[in-house]
Amino acid sequence: MFALIIASLTAIAVLGLLWPLVRAGRAPTRAACASDLYRAQIAEIERDAARGLVTGTEAEGAKAEAARRLLAAAEATPSPEARSRWAGWAAGLAVLVFVPGFSLGLYLGLGQPELPDAPLAARLSAPPAKTDLAAAVGKIEAHLKEHPDDARGWEVLAPVYLKLGRAEEAASAYARVLRLREPTPELRTRYGEALVFAAGGIVSAEARKTFEQALSEDSSLVKARFFLGVAAEQDGDFPKAAEIWGKIAGEEPEGSPLGKALRERIAGLFTTARSAGQGETGKTAAAIAALPQADRASAIRGMVERLASRLTANGQDLEGWLKLVRAYAVLDEREKAASALAEAKRNLSGDAAAKARIDALARELGLDTGGAS
Repeated sequence: MFALIIASLTAIAVLGLLWPLVRAGRAPTRAACASDLYRAQIAEIERDAARGLVTGTEAEGAKAEAARRLLAAAEATPSPEARSRWAGWAAGLAVLVFVPGFSLGLYLGLGQPELPDAPLAARLSAPPAKTDLAAAVGKIEAHLKEHPDDARGWEVLAPVYLKLGRAEEAASAYARVLRLREPTPELRTRYGEALVFAAGGIVSAEARKTFEQALSEDSSLVKARFFLGVAAEQDGDFPKAAEIWGKIAGEEPEGSPLGKALRERIAGLFTTARSAGQGETGKTAAAIAALPQADRASAIRGMVERLASRLTANGQDLEGWLKLVRAYAVLDEREKAASALAEAKRNLSGDAAAKARIDALARELGLDTGGAS
């Protein structure tokens, strides 16, 4: 069907070119024009003779002169009609041969006549973007099959895999890049993200370690911090999750979609905390973290003062000390946080497990306890 349409269009184009050439062969020749002029002159002479304007002798002489001019014009133009007709047919034959031949040669050179027809329904149902993306992925995969050590190729392919929902392959591609070139914090974060998606949204131990390593190199990575908040939520540590997300939300500009989403997620921790039996602890952490930045700082400061007063009366509350240190860290009062860590170690000097948790928190927050034991 397609070939028939193309042939019809070619025929129409050829006829369009031939028509003026054929008509050119039928145009009046110079000899024909001279003959018509001769007959007109003879008729004019006969009318003048009938009216008595010229004598019979003068009329015959004029007729003889007109005939002489006609013969001279015919001898000066040898067979123009035949020559014009043959030129038209020669040009028409050239068009008939050249146009279809050139078109066919061009199609065979640039087209793909061996490909089967694609059904219209299939072409309409296939999203062009997906089709193009799948073709691009196929080309990159073929290249990487021959050049498996091309780190740049794997780095380009990994996010495409993630976009296509092939998270496990994305994680594998990022792992290859990490082996093939010097890792960066951003690359570690993307690898950790792929691991999370590959695990169905669960922050695995490997993903957690990857995010922590990325943050040890660049503490400003929002995505790595967010996923560590997810990890804390999965562990049931809702106050820590609220703290992490609240700090990120506080750094966002007013009206930021990310800040709004995080505050909504923090507020949702209250229900989860209550169902998990954390009661007021989860409620307080979620409510405070969901507040605007200025109000949140004021609320935390009031909570800190009450907690510090309680710990002065009872210094054996390990969880209280850890909460106090984290609160000071959120308020960016690092000296008070370090002092609270040292005070906690002095109060719990006989509890090795408690001291280990205090030291772990100090390392996490990058605080110096001043060598207290």
